[in-house]
Amino acid sequence: MGAIVHTNVATLDALLSAQTVWKAGRAPVSVAGGEPTGHAALDALLPQGGWPRRALTELLLPADGVGELALLMPALARLTQAGEVVVAVAPPYLPYAPAWQRAGVDLRFLEIVDADARDALWAFEQCLRSGACVAVLGWPSHADAQALRRLQVAADSGDCLGFAFRDRRHAANPSPAALRLEHLQGAWHVRKCRGGNLPSQAFVPVQAGMPVPGTLPTHVVATAH
Repeated sequence: MGAIVHTNVATLDALLSAQTVWKAGRAPVSVAGGEPTGHAALDALLPQGGWPRRALTELLLPADGVGELALLMPALARLTQAGEVVVAVAPPYLPYAPAWQRAGVDLRFLEIVDADARDALWAFEQCLRSGACVAVLGWPSHADAQALRRLQVAADSGDCLGFAFRDRRHAANPSPAALRLEHLQGAWHVRKCRGGNLPSQAFVPVQAGMPVPGTLPTHVVATAH
């Protein structure tokens, strides 16, 4: 007779507990414990009551400057004021320090990583995985599904909030991100959320379409006199 192969029966239970596997015939269960977004109406829409922790959130944009940074500012301000490190990897816009300060961000705990397009995705993943950051912002314009999956795994292993800003054309493609928000006609629509049903309503910010004041494209700052 052939040898009996023993498998780890706890593996499936661990996956189910982590909600990475959908159980047929069972309704999604709401999971509390998300990181508050700073927008009460948005928190009410999200299954975890805020940004999903240890996970990647994908923000799908029609263009830069539709309010994507303003959406994150309340959470980033609270986290940096608590002494937690936030990292922005190769942002296409040079953060303007006074504007971030006015939004409440403690600049002592904000790190900007300068990387070219070839290295930015690698740097994004390494920062997520490092365990040294509470949140990492990245702009992975050319990331495929495999690269996004690595980012999701890195955010989980690094106990980090990951935010990926991407063009809205990627909305039709599947994504391993725990949460996907698409900006459409001045409102944020939840396109995917782990741990709950998709909300039927959209979130309209108080100042829809307003970017963080004072942020300029990197090339504009570089050529200004």
